[in-house]
Amino acid sequence: MPDGPPPGGPATAPLTPAAASHFLAQATFGPTAAEIAALTGNTRANWISSQLTKPQTLHRNYLRSVANILPAGAPLTQNHVLESFWKQAATGDDQLRQRVTFALSQIFVISMSDEILPAHPAGVASYYDMLGQHAFGNFRDLLQGVALHPMMGLYLSHVHNQKEDGTRVPDENFAREIMQLMSIGLYQLNPDGSQKLQNGKPVETYTHDDVAGLAKVFTGWSWAGPDQSQKRFFGSVADPARDWTPMQNYPAFHSTSTKSFLGTQINGSGEADLKVALDTLFHHPNVGPFIGRQLIQRLVSSNPSPAYIGRVAAAFVNNGSGVRGDMRAVVRAVLLDPEAADNGSAKKLREPVLRLANWMRAFNAKAASGRFQVSIQDDPLSGLGQTPLRSPSVFNFFRPSYSPPNTALSAQGLVAPEMQITAEPSVTGYLNYIQSVIPLGTGMTRDIKGDYSTELALAAQPAQLMDRINLLLTNGAMSSTLRNQIVSALNSINLPAATGSNAAKLDAARKGRVYTAIYLTMASPEYLAQH
Repeated sequence: MPDGPPPGGPATAPLTPAAASHFLAQATFGPTAAEIAALTGNTRANWISSQLTKPQTLHRNYLRSVANILPAGAPLTQNHVLESFWKQAATGDDQLRQRVTFALSQIFVISMSDEILPAHPAGVASYYDMLGQHAFGNFRDLLQGVALHPMMGLYLSHVHNQKEDGTRVPDENFAREIMQLMSIGLYQLNPDGSQKLQNGKPVETYTHDDVAGLAKVFTGWSWAGPDQSQKRFFGSVADPARDWTPMQNYPAFHSTSTKSFLGTQINGSGEADLKVALDTLFHHPNVGPFIGRQLIQRLVSSNPSPAYIGRVAAAFVNNGSGVRGDMRAVVRAVLLDPEAADNGSAKKLREPVLRLANWMRAFNAKAASGRFQVSIQDDPLSGLGQTPLRSPSVFNFFRPSYSPPNTALSAQGLVAPEMQITAEPSVTGYLNYIQSVIPLGTGMTRDIKGDYSTELALAAQPAQLMDRINLLLTNGAMSSTLRNQIVSALNSINLPAATGSNAAKLDAARKGRVYTAIYLTMASPEYLAQH
């Protein structure tokens, strides 16, 4: 088993303010001044232990509360799901769970960009809650929660999937993607995530025959309800709770032929077949390194070392008490690794959703209405170019193995997944977007505004102002070159004398310094590349 963090090392070392900010950038939707202060002198391990005890904030409950205040007859929409996401990202107490849930939502993808799912907002919120429930549970239960959630059934078309009959064959969508994207991947892996090779070539984990065999397992599953009638199976008779209740099996539609996949042969009931299939995937040796690498990429680093992947995979195999798939152990291994604590070099590009969430949290953004009504942000020119739970396909917003072509990164064999949604329009769009958001706020009515009272009090001391912004946004890692450039820019904004007749001019100049300091920081490569 690979070595873990050394005793007395990063996991148990008292944190400086910069180290606390750096850790919170990985483990939350962004550091706040209050959380940095609370974590300073404490340890990463203690903070994680505390977060693991916090009750889960449920998004479907939030949608229920919104439904109660909507005008009569007005339906819930996908905007209400996004509202709940942003509210919890900005203000939620269970930050670690919500941050890991967002990471899982980019591995176990459903998307409201699909034409069907926007009509089921409570179901989508429930799916996200299910990911959150299992974020600190066991991966085997997570696999089952994903496989049987009706929103995944709709998205990957295995709801009312029928057994083979004549020329009809079972739908293979979910069977393929649960292997390719959600458990074992395309190629056999060593425990450190490197590909196993035969005659110099990677070895495929499964064939089309495996997909076809597994597709039979996912026949007969459809909407939950009190009976197993044909009308309920096809959806014309609907239980009120069906959008969030796990799918049930209908024996009349479940394949009775032998199902062969990954060296396993089964032929039982729908429930029995599902158990064996998910157990087979769960125990495949690829799962630890395959899922572990992606969680590292989402939280810490695009290019973790083989040793780092190996340590996380080892935690997946055995949590220290002989338990496989303990997500708490995996999350600890990802965030407490010495490589995660190293603040020496850029590790990943901050994806657009995280940049806006960082701003909200760093400056204690509040919505005047109490509702974080941030609508669809898909357009890279007018928005963020990324909206939670609206990836363009099951492959997420970007692929884990994406490397921007013809770059120094690709020449070194390195990847930068987030660069797949980065291009001239999105770069320009982000700069325009954040330049507007900083002074004016965001949301449908721009009522989500930052609180800059502490920063305004430092406007006359640009060096101190930059110390604070460096801690909140660049996690203490801003170079002296960038800091000096921004300080020089701030000094060029003249603060008039504090006389009665100058009050409005002085206020405008102080705000100009604060807005400029934040904007130039958030526009800089040093911010955009998380350390």
